[in-house]
Amino acid sequence: MEGQYIIPKTLEQRMHLRRALKAFVQTQNLFPPVSLKQLEQLADTFISSHQDCMDIRPWLMVEIHNQIWLPIVAGIPHERRLLMLPKCLSRYGACQAEFDEYGLLCHRCGSCHIPQLQDKVEQLGGLSIVAEGFTQVIELIENRVVDAVIGVSCLDSLEKAFPLLVRHAVPGLAIALNDSGCRDTHVDEEYVEELLSLLSSNVTPNLLDHEAIHEQVSRWFTRPELEQIMDVNPTSDFNPNPNLNPDMSPTVDPTLRICLDWMSGEGKRWRPFLLSAVWQALTGKTEMTTDVHRAAVAVECFHKASLIHDDVEDHDDTRYGQPTINALYGDAFAINVGDALLGQGYRILAQSNNAELLRLIAAAHVKLCRGQGEELMWDKSPVTMDYVMNIFRNKTVPAFEVSLMLGLSCTGNFFNLRSMLKNYSEALGIAYQLKDDLEDFVQDNPQLSMDNGQLPPRPTAALALKTEHPTWSTEEVKVELQRLTDLYHQQALDALTELDKLELKRLLYQVTEKILG
Repeated sequence: MEGQYIIPKTLEQRMHLRRALKAFVQTQNLFPPVSLKQLEQLADTFISSHQDCMDIRPWLMVEIHNQIWLPIVAGIPHERRLLMLPKCLSRYGACQAEFDEYGLLCHRCGSCHIPQLQDKVEQLGGLSIVAEGFTQVIELIENRVVDAVIGVSCLDSLEKAFPLLVRHAVPGLAIALNDSGCRDTHVDEEYVEELLSLLSSNVTPNLLDHEAIHEQVSRWFTRPELEQIMDVNPTSDFNPNPNLNPDMSPTVDPTLRICLDWMSGEGKRWRPFLLSAVWQALTGKTEMTTDVHRAAVAVECFHKASLIHDDVEDHDDTRYGQPTINALYGDAFAINVGDALLGQGYRILAQSNNAELLRLIAAAHVKLCRGQGEELMWDKSPVTMDYVMNIFRNKTVPAFEVSLMLGLSCTGNFFNLRSMLKNYSEALGIAYQLKDDLEDFVQDNPQLSMDNGQLPPRPTAALALKTEHPTWSTEEVKVELQRLTDLYHQQALDALTELDKLELKRLLYQVTEKILG
């Protein structure tokens, strides 16, 4: 969204183009949300048959975005919508309002149209604020204060805020001011009121409450819940010598105790959350089934086991800021705890009537081990980008893919989405690992050659690029890593283009932003 502040000059021209864009969008078979790249492509397609619109490309992107989201916003009750207005709509020098932490406090002096628009919102039962910046809007959406936003702003501000709204998949409409500058601006008030009044009989399904899902998942990993689903007690009835010690108390089982400590300890629970959220997004249900609960705990068992084994193989002494199990008890015992967690994962899934859950987790387990094996043996092979990317596909991608597929399988339906989610997972996993390599490269400036006789701890994309392009400077390596990260980031979003499940698509857009943003 680059260029000068240029929009159609007259209200008649703007409304004519809005009607034309509505007809254009209806021919495109689009499902929100859409990426910035897709909006750019749509604007260019429209411009190809409307050459006189070349200079208003940013405005066209905003209006196309509106037409895509209109049916969704119209299906959200008025009381769940927020109107956001800029202070510059007030009349400079005449405005008597003050600002507090929530925005402008209007004195209704009659010098501008702000009170008129706020009265309209109030009549409809909605909320309105006069404030600068869209960051707080994201917070209101994430905290479920509102479900949709109708925002008025200048194109200059939208240039900064619009990508934020798109990446967070916020159901919303944006109306550009008719002029630039920070005072005495104007907007098409009647058009804003028209958008405010929209209400469709096709009610938009309840939007996902991510916080509620996080809370539910967190409860599953409390000590009492884990002891129940893992069917373990940290004490054992084993008595090493009952003849000598007939009254001896049960001994503490060290393996099970540490399994419980490890599972209930630190961690973001991304995989259980993603699995549960996918199931909710597709079923529309909020009460999790037993199979979802089991699959969520099982996938975390496998994740935690892989971390333990990783720490042993990489000789790491800390994780989450605490000593690793191998640092505390030695490699052999750590391997045993990891194996116990793998066994628990398979045991929990075996209790389900859905045999596919076992098949999916087993396939991911084998694939991850292959990737780890390739990484451990990397010094025996040429360090090329193809080799490193293959490690990413086998080691990092399964961690994302298996959570999506388990959530999908728990629905018992929607299997036509498998290929799409697989493509999304592959691009997301590769982008995530490239981003991690880029951050390590920038922050730690890792060794990029083996000239000193010391091998780096693992093969990275930076090392592969330097090996393939030995004359490249540090800056050139960094630029290429950023380009590749952005490329696979966009490929992840592109994989979702045809997805017509609103809440699943919004979820995956938001997950992509949290992981890669």
